[in-house]
Amino acid sequence: MRWQGQELGVPDAAALPGLERIDGLVRSVTTPEFAGMTFHEVMAKSALNNVPGSSGMPFDWTVNPYRGCSHSCVYCFARGTHEYLDLDAGRDFDSQVVVKVNVAEVLTKELRRPSWQHEPVMLGTNTDPYQRAEGRYALMPGIVSALAESGTPFSILTKGTLLRRDLPLITEAAASVHVGLAMSIAIFDDVLQHAIEPGTPSAKARLDTVRAATEAGFRVTVFLMPVLPHLTDSVAALDHALELIAAAGASRVVFGALHLRPGAKQWFMTWLEREHPDLVPAYLGLYPGVASYAPKGYRSWLTQRVRPLLRRHRLDGWAEEEGVRRAPSPGLAARTAAARVVTTTRGRAAQTAAPMLF
Repeated sequence: MRWQGQELGVPDAAALPGLERIDGLVRSVTTPEFAGMTFHEVMAKSALNNVPGSSGMPFDWTVNPYRGCSHSCVYCFARGTHEYLDLDAGRDFDSQVVVKVNVAEVLTKELRRPSWQHEPVMLGTNTDPYQRAEGRYALMPGIVSALAESGTPFSILTKGTLLRRDLPLITEAAASVHVGLAMSIAIFDDVLQHAIEPGTPSAKARLDTVRAATEAGFRVTVFLMPVLPHLTDSVAALDHALELIAAAGASRVVFGALHLRPGAKQWFMTWLEREHPDLVPAYLGLYPGVASYAPKGYRSWLTQRVRPLLRRHRLDGWAEEEGVRRAPSPGLAARTAAARVVTTTRGRAAQTAAPMLF
């Protein structure tokens, strides 16, 4: 989905030389503490993104403060979106990060519109809002405050341990609106994790963040995704992952097989050929031609493998494709009732108070 206000082909006479056609560009920044990375600071025209119903996503609204991601996950489904900026889906996606420096201010204005109906907003469904750039720009506190002050429920999905910095603010927000927190942890082998997700915190650091959020009173969901065929789908690997997730205090697990969408597929297969050439034939069989998803047979096999392990570790959970699906948009009265906040005896919003993704 093209990022509003950052369209190519619109000349900007005030932009830096060579970047005149990225509308809204303020400056491009390199800094020693982020070696090898360039941040393109832009003034966004909008913050709320309306997700098309045809997308199949179980939510309607997102906010994406960054485009591109220093986590550098070779399988990242969002890689192809970088090509809208005439940047490549490989190294550029990892190192050329677009930053909406005014996103909190724009979001605040949009949430004040009389037409805004306080529907749930998702953060982290495209690129990660708690990637390393957030340590420099600190955009999330303003976003969280804007959502909470407007009475808008929200959910955050991240791989970033920087979430812990904002836990006091997020906990305060949860006193007035529904807040869902989820941590994505796909790989629990340190060597493999560093090879395939070189910019992410370790699984241990992310599990520590799950524990911290749980201790703060949240029912945290862990996304055990993507499960990588022939790399992380053995019973031993899955059992080990779920054991650690349960020990960290997570309440739910969502799991699913690897997706290889255009842009991500080429980059992942290049990595696979270099790191695990013996697996290339198997992956070509699972993801032939332009196929993005593992075949139904494999997905069913994976579900049958994971379900008893969830029961063993007393975790609620479901396969990605079994999860919440977008329902027809309800009327205003129904939306108002669905978003009603139920407060617990601890003064926090009950985590089941609003229909959220997690």
